[in-house]
Amino acid sequence: MERTQGAVGDVLTAQQIGAPFGERATLVQISSAFCQPCRATRRILEDVVGMVEGVVHVEVDAESHLELVRDLGITGTPTVFVLDAEGRVVRRAGGQPRKPDVIAALGEAVR
Repeated sequence: MERTQGAVGDVLTAQQIGAPFGERATLVQISSAFCQPCRATRRILEDVVGMVEGVVHVEVDAESHLELVRDLGITGTPTVFVLDAEGRVVRRAGGQPRKPDVIAALGEAVR
């Protein structure tokens, strides 16, 4: 059985997400245009980025990146990936995250 990309331990590239990685970590959000939880997730992730130096937030539109969505096995939006500085997936979560959970996941990424 082939392993789905985007699982914890897999590596994504800056080219795949269409933006450079953060110096310490990257929060990748897969969103869709009419997704209300995606808007709330964007605010949460931007708040966290403002609190933690060297972390960036990259939002990827699912409809414009269907191949990536398929490759990552995404079945709903928002889906958030926490990547370490090298692009290794440290955490993956579907749905709107809680800010404390994002901060905890970043703690794993920036060790």
